[in-house]
Amino acid sequence: MGSEKLWERGAALTSRLQSFETELLAEEGNLAGLATLNRELIAKAEAVDSTQHVVLDMDSTEIPVYSQQEQSAYNGHFESTCYHPMLLFNREGGCLVAKVRAGNVHSADGWEEVLLPEIERQRQNGKEVVFRADAAFAKPEVYEALEERSMKYAIRIPANESLERDIAELLARPVGRPSHKPVVRYNSFVYQAASWKTARRGMLVGCCQLPIVSCCCF
Repeated sequence: MGSEKLWERGAALTSRLQSFETELLAEEGNLAGLATLNRELIAKAEAVDSTQHVVLDMDSTEIPVYSQQEQSAYNGHFESTCYHPMLLFNREGGCLVAKVRAGNVHSADGWEEVLLPEIERQRQNGKEVVFRADAAFAKPEVYEALEERSMKYAIRIPANESLERDIAELLARPVGRPSHKPVVRYNSFVYQAASWKTARRGMLVGCCQLPIVSCCCF
């Protein structure tokens, strides 16, 4: 691509770049190599950081596409035709793993391929690993995999009537003049959904000045 022999003919012509992307970068081995390269670069930065505590954040995102792109699909949540990649970050914001997926898959689809190898990698380096995620990852198999590894985690639970009844008292306004700052209250509890094999510790968060109801499972 950057050879001096090609300079006069234009190494960066659109047709040449498209051919390179389609014929070479799209090969499975090369895609895996690019992912490995990204992880190795981040590992160099991690080696400088002496902390023994690692927080992993998992989420999915939307990449809108146009025309007929391979594996793109309409996603009702984002209301767009897109890809729906899964991303794993450290608490400094570094993207450790990125998995490209079709646009219509569930947010947690393929979570184990992204998360579990990274947990093992961090533990081999002597790190204590903690996991955080939103309600899309509130799945029994995720809890069980983390608990089997004796990991601490915080995963938001989707709101439901039972949880909202438990938090009703936290949403009541205090007597007197309203505070200029939101008053946030917390409550710890034990909760077991119908699909769970065991009860788990959770935390309810209520804000009496804003319609906020949040619950995390630990």
